[in-house]
Amino acid sequence: MATLQTIRTRAGLLIAIIIGISLAAFILGDLLQSGSSIMNKNQMKIGEINGESIEYPDFQRQVEELGEIYKQNTQQTQLDENSWVQVREQTWQTTVQNIVMSDVFKDLGLEVSSDELYDMLQGTNLHPIVQQLFRNPNTGQVDRGAVVNFLKQLDTNVAPEQKAYWLYLENQIVSERTQSKYTNMVGKGLFVTTTEAQQSIADASKQINFDYISLNNNTVADSAVKVNESDLKAYYNAHKKEFKQEKIRDLDYITFTVKPSAADYKDAENWISEIKNDFANTTDNEQFVNSNSDVAFDGTWYKNESLPENVGTWIFESNPTANDVFGPYFANESYSIVKLDSMAMLPDSVQARHILLKPNTQEELVSMQLLADSLKTAIEKGSNFATLAMQYSTDQGSAINGGDLGWFSRGQMVKPFEEAAFKNAINEVSIVPSQFGIHIVQTTDRGKLTQQVRIATLVRVVQPSTRTYQDTYALASKFASANTDAKKFNEAVVAEKLNKHVASVRENDREIAGLENARILIRAAYEADKGDILATTQGSPIFELGNNFVIAVLTKATEEGESTFEEAKTRVELAVAKEKKTEYLVKKATNALDGKTEIQAVASQLNASVQNAANINFNSFSIPGIGMEPAVVGTVAALETDKISKPVAGNNGVYIVKVTSVSQGSEQSLEAEQARLAQSLGYRATSQAYEAQRKKADIEDLRAKFY
Repeated sequence: MATLQTIRTRAGLLIAIIIGISLAAFILGDLLQSGSSIMNKNQMKIGEINGESIEYPDFQRQVEELGEIYKQNTQQTQLDENSWVQVREQTWQTTVQNIVMSDVFKDLGLEVSSDELYDMLQGTNLHPIVQQLFRNPNTGQVDRGAVVNFLKQLDTNVAPEQKAYWLYLENQIVSERTQSKYTNMVGKGLFVTTTEAQQSIADASKQINFDYISLNNNTVADSAVKVNESDLKAYYNAHKKEFKQEKIRDLDYITFTVKPSAADYKDAENWISEIKNDFANTTDNEQFVNSNSDVAFDGTWYKNESLPENVGTWIFESNPTANDVFGPYFANESYSIVKLDSMAMLPDSVQARHILLKPNTQEELVSMQLLADSLKTAIEKGSNFATLAMQYSTDQGSAINGGDLGWFSRGQMVKPFEEAAFKNAINEVSIVPSQFGIHIVQTTDRGKLTQQVRIATLVRVVQPSTRTYQDTYALASKFASANTDAKKFNEAVVAEKLNKHVASVRENDREIAGLENARILIRAAYEADKGDILATTQGSPIFELGNNFVIAVLTKATEEGESTFEEAKTRVELAVAKEKKTEYLVKKATNALDGKTEIQAVASQLNASVQNAANINFNSFSIPGIGMEPAVVGTVAALETDKISKPVAGNNGVYIVKVTSVSQGSEQSLEAEQARLAQSLGYRATSQAYEAQRKKADIEDLRAKFY
């Protein structure tokens, strides 16, 4: 019977197939802090889709259910905050798709019947997900008996979380199949005519070589064109829909960074000086470091060149004995004492082979340990290691080579395995456990021996004390209490010569460069009015973000939709200036043409050069040297050979072109081109069918209020 462990083991690929994202943990701190006020205001709606309200309690329940699924999948007890962000996003997107598409599927009569689901789960046409879960890794075949046995046990002999996991997979399979039916219907409704295929062949097969003159807009000085207010307003009125804007909040902020004080440095120095004798006298260096140091004991063996210069000089030139100490010394904002733990002649690299036994249960662990002992004894008595590796090792990559791992240096293998391989004498066999299982390790050769040392380092990182935090907060509090609006804020920043930062944030953003855990500040920006000093959910103007106390003011609030003329004015000015420069260049190029039949003569009058482009066809996206210029591609595709074009206004400038030669490619199959275009349409249907429905849906996303 397939177990949950089997499903978990293979679920990485499975989830990638269904959802395509990796997920993990979420702490509901902000919501819990502000939850009562939200409830009091009766603002529990987290969104609305086509008139259907999505309430926070229901949505959060779905988030938690999906979070539990991913905990099981990753075998974690907790998920980190970034993963919970993705869990909520996946839950929202699934909710939107279910609601948007439910009426579409109903109108079309699309559904997955119970017989069809049975066929996908345990019938003759198993869904790829089921095949993945129940495929025997040794034979590559799907174990249909295991599928049936698992489903029989589902209601009686499976833990609730396992059942929930399986039902989740079933729902995903049904959803995927229904969506697939819809996109297939759309795809089958698309058709490529013979005329379209013929035109596509003609467009692709006609290869054009041409000369061109390029007059870039950037060569025209701003002073050469005149832009007045009426031009700007006329352009804006004609292109309003092009000037869209997002929902954005701009804020200015200052930070009061908590840094260690002189007293903090002195305290750290005193601490490490006072503990030096205890460290020197301890007989268990690893335990002492792990109990007292800010950095754990690492147990690495170092050569001289791998050590800090001062430590290497002390060890390899002063010849200390084991358990001698060096320091304290200051480096990297820390005080350290180094103790020589061990010194030995060790190889730089070793050649080794192994047999890996991988127990899946506690009972298997006991039997595997006994098997490992038996194999070790057999090898030491002369049994062939390679034969035993091919028979017993679960590391198939090395088993096929008799367990041989080749040569490797330190840092390439997991620590327990590395220590055993480097400690062994040549042909010595040892048993060592790691996170991968139980290894029977035999070192077959050792590299050049060098003098290496293992050191114990006691580290005291200089950290701000509670008093330092209090003093820094007091500075922030003094500033905040004296500057309660935008005007006073800016005046004080200038007067006190403070460093002001700026940020533009979207409603669902979670990060501001340089600040930790900035989500609370972003939420506050969307709850404030322009000119307000931002406040936490407790009403304080001071945000504690990592090691910074932050005070911020909202300077601008932009709503989603068409920009007003004033909001779009800068962009309008750029567009009108570009348009005027193009007109200027068109006029200049027209005057230069003036009946000329040779493109070189035109270039000479324009003080420009003639360049060449080869093998361009109507389907070309860009032209080497000038980039994406569809107007130029269209012009040369229709232009007669040896004819000079009129000035062509493009994306980046004005062009004059002359086709020098045209060649026809080899004949292509009309049927093959029809099939290719139809396949392309099918791909588009798959990606765009749902998106088209989503775009016309009325979706209100209010998640930013809660997360």
